[in-house]
Amino acid sequence: MSLEFLVDPLFRLPFLTGLALAGLLPVLGMYLRLRNEWLAALAFAQMASGGALVAMVADAPMLLGGAVAALLAALVKGFAARAGASAYALMMLLGWGGGVLLVANHPLAEQAGHALFDGQLYFTGGAHLLAALIAVIVAMPVLAWLSRPLLLGRFFPEFFRARGLDERPRLVLFDLIAGLSVALATVSLGVMAAFALVFVPPMVVFPRAPGWRVGLLVAAVVGMGGYVTAFALALVFDQPFGPVCAILLVLLSGLVGLIGRQS
Repeated sequence: MSLEFLVDPLFRLPFLTGLALAGLLPVLGMYLRLRNEWLAALAFAQMASGGALVAMVADAPMLLGGAVAALLAALVKGFAARAGASAYALMMLLGWGGGVLLVANHPLAEQAGHALFDGQLYFTGGAHLLAALIAVIVAMPVLAWLSRPLLLGRFFPEFFRARGLDERPRLVLFDLIAGLSVALATVSLGVMAAFALVFVPPMVVFPRAPGWRVGLLVAAVVGMGGYVTAFALALVFDQPFGPVCAILLVLLSGLVGLIGRQS
């Protein structure tokens, strides 16, 4: 397998854009799994997809539309936390249903809808790479700052209440970071690949990591390694990136599970 695509100017920007997101999404996924909210990632992705299609129909940047829709979804999630998985399901249905209606009634939306589902990574440009780098630069320090409160809230639920502190602002901030990052990944990588990178590496790493920080690092490495492999395979065999990435990560999780049973 040739790795010339890594230096090919045609694929350099898409490759770097996806690589940055492939390192960030599994880290976010670890925190979502910690809070048992991994389904929120799919809700954010579906809402971002619907928002991107609305923006396209309105002749606005799809990246902007996806970000606004995911931002609204994150705010709803933050202030409707008691609804739990029901809120995520409702957001998924809203984004999914709205997207299907747009595809059915707008001539350009059908092609864009398929691109958002399968992934349009190879058509991303400088704006997507800049947005991905900004997301990583902003999200990583914020997540480091939020890490202790999120861990305390998960393992010691009464910690903040006993001290008269309100943890909701921190949770809403995390939701905003997660929502915007998933929206960017949805517009760049597609719904399928974005959710696979948020869900599968943490699923594999979370129960096996010897510590939280090690788990975050390993999840990011797994995500980036799976991404590079999927990117190469999709190019070599001329296949859409999203399904290749998702299937590869699922096979990886199955292999890890099989090895774990035999050891």
